[in-house]
Amino acid sequence: MQPEERAVEIIKGMTGTCKAFLLSQDVIAAIQKIEDNIKSQIGLDVINEGVNQCLRRKHIICVIKDTRFRPPPEPTVLMMGDSDLVIGMEILPGQHSHFKEMDNICWLGEDFVVFTDRVPKTKEYFLMPPVSFPELEQVPGATNIVSCSPSPLGDLIIKNYYDLEDDPKLASILVGFDLQ
Repeated sequence: MQPEERAVEIIKGMTGTCKAFLLSQDVIAAIQKIEDNIKSQIGLDVINEGVNQCLRRKHIICVIKDTRFRPPPEPTVLMMGDSDLVIGMEILPGQHSHFKEMDNICWLGEDFVVFTDRVPKTKEYFLMPPVSFPELEQVPGATNIVSCSPSPLGDLIIKNYYDLEDDPKLASILVGFDLQ
């Protein structure tokens, strides 16, 4: 079995995975075109660095997952100011109690906080960073492993291209990696 096939099999065996498959070059190009021009619903720029890095990898797997899939190992959305000032972040399951004790935050919804004592000098933007995907570390030769969520439009491109149902209970994740 080739390493990329092994990676797909590992992901297929994860709880909450509905489908896992390697993306075609046509879909990769369409996703990149869309992701380069995304804005948030409140008009802030969105930089999906996770997608940018993932799409530069030699092998890219799309995972269609349901709510049983494990949570990400680190935040998937950050609000940034300047070039490196984190002014807000997604709160992952199990971390809420830590943040409820803090007096320098403002909750934006149930799973996102903004730090009230961090004021950027420049325009704010949302950053979707690359996220680790530790399950693929066991694939022989796999390097530069990153995962990310495409934008809703990127998700729709994938579902349309592969004739998948656009079910709001299902989401896509991209997992990219190189081989030594």
